[in-house]
Amino acid sequence: MGKLIAVVGASGVGKTSVVQVLTKTGDFAVAYEQHTKWPFQTLFKRDSRFALANQLDYLIYRTEQEKQLRASPKIGLVDGGLDLDFHGFTHLFHALGLLGDPEFDLCRRFYELTHQFLPPPDLIIHLIANEDIIQKRLAKRERINIASANDTALFNSFLDEWLGTVPPSKLLKLDVSHETPGYENSLQAIFAYIETSTLFNSRER
Repeated sequence: MGKLIAVVGASGVGKTSVVQVLTKTGDFAVAYEQHTKWPFQTLFKRDSRFALANQLDYLIYRTEQEKQLRASPKIGLVDGGLDLDFHGFTHLFHALGLLGDPEFDLCRRFYELTHQFLPPPDLIIHLIANEDIIQKRLAKRERINIASANDTALFNSFLDEWLGTVPPSKLLKLDVSHETPGYENSLQAIFAYIETSTLFNSRER
């Protein structure tokens, strides 16, 4: 089974941008969120009754993505991923009352069952940025976002709780508040980590 890197963080922090920059190196097999592909997100935006369908759709989709990336001879790279969708967005929607307790439990059961067959990422790149920057980025977006800038602090609390259980050797935290348009600093830090980590020491470059 191949290696997998997940880029995680709050909506608007720059996950997709970092993944796109890394994709240009040609060293990774990549999977994106692809918001427009999934009809339940549009329905959920209009009507909270579609919250459960949306979350299960995403959890299944993320599982399928990560399984496919693990089968690649290249290192897999996922924009967000299964763990972020559960620990971040599913927890957030539950806290906001968009998912009831039984619905949240159904998502939890699926997530835990999936991880019996699919291991967590080998490396998690956690992107952070100050809330003003995130608000500005979200305001410019044309894509559908259920989580708003006002939810960032609560979302990050769930994210921090999950990441607190991740071994430090599998976690790279990067502040992208003042990154360059090409994310040169982040790119350098990520490749330095891969080169020195025992998790990726069999990688040829």
